[in-house]
Amino acid sequence: MKPGTLTHTIAVVLSSVSAFFSPSAPAQTPAAKFKVSKKQNRLNEDVLFKVDPIGYTPPMSFNPKDRAEEQGQERFPWKKQIVTTVFWIGENPTPNNPVPNHASSWDTSWARNYGGYDDPNPAHRRNFTPVNFTPRQNPFYCALPYNDKAREGHRPEAPRVVPWFKQAYRGPGVSVCKGRWVAIRKGNRTVYAQWEDAGPFRTDHWEYVFGNERPKPNLNRGAGLDVSPAVRDYLGMSDTDVTDWKFVDFSEVPPGPWAKLGDNNTFVMNQRKAEPQVAKAKDKNSVIFR
Repeated sequence: MKPGTLTHTIAVVLSSVSAFFSPSAPAQTPAAKFKVSKKQNRLNEDVLFKVDPIGYTPPMSFNPKDRAEEQGQERFPWKKQIVTTVFWIGENPTPNNPVPNHASSWDTSWARNYGGYDDPNPAHRRNFTPVNFTPRQNPFYCALPYNDKAREGHRPEAPRVVPWFKQAYRGPGVSVCKGRWVAIRKGNRTVYAQWEDAGPFRTDHWEYVFGNERPKPNLNRGAGLDVSPAVRDYLGMSDTDVTDWKFVDFSEVPPGPWAKLGDNNTFVMNQRKAEPQVAKAKDKNSVIFR
C-alpha cells in the first residue's frame, strides 16, 4: 500500500469515530426510575433501580389460573371416577361411618347451626331440603379427606399445599377450606356444593385433595368424597356411587338450587350485602323526585 493511501485511510477512520461522538449525535435518553412493589420484590423490601426505557419490558404478574388457561389446562382439573358416599348433618355413628355428624371438623355445633336433622329419607324431603324445617345453611354440602386446621393455627403444610391459602387466610383460627365451592358431576349432570367437613375416614390426605394421588383404601370401597342428600338427589345418585369432582372459584358457579339457602352460602351473603345498597339507592331516588 502507498504511504499516501495509508494516510488517507487513517484520516477517514478518525473522521468516522469523531462523528459518532459529535454534538450532532442524538442525546442519550435519561434512565428512568421505577419503584418495585413488595409483591414483585423477593426480599419484600422497596427497592429503586434504573432501567433503560428503550429496552425495558414491564414484568407480568403471575396468575396460575391465566397460565393454566394459556396452556390449555384447567386450574383445578377433574378428579375422575371417585367412589362417593352420602352423609348428612345429624347422622349417628355406624360401623362404616364411626364418627357422628352432629359436629363438623370446623363447626362444633353443626347440626344446631344447620337447624336440625338433615333427614336423608327421600319420602321426608322436598325441593332438596327436609320437609319439616328450612335449613339455615346450604343443604348442598360435601366432605373431603383434609382438614387445614390444627389444634392451634393451621397444619404446617397447609400454606404450601392449599392453592388459595394466601388469598383466603383470615387468621389462625379460621379454616381456609370451609365453604369452598366444589363441582360434582355424574353423567351429564353437574351440581355445586360447599366443602363443610373433613372425611370420609381421613383428615390428612392433602396429596389426594390437592395433588394427584387416589383416595386411600377404606371401609367404603375407598371412598374419597362424601355428599349431602341434596347433592345425591340432584345427581340421581345411589347411596354409594361414582362421581367426578373438582374445585371451582365462586365466579364459575352458576345459579341453581344450591344458591338459595344458607347463612354460609356465598350467593345469600352477597345478596344480603347488596340489599342495604339497593334500599339506600331507592331512598335517594325518592328524595330527588319528591
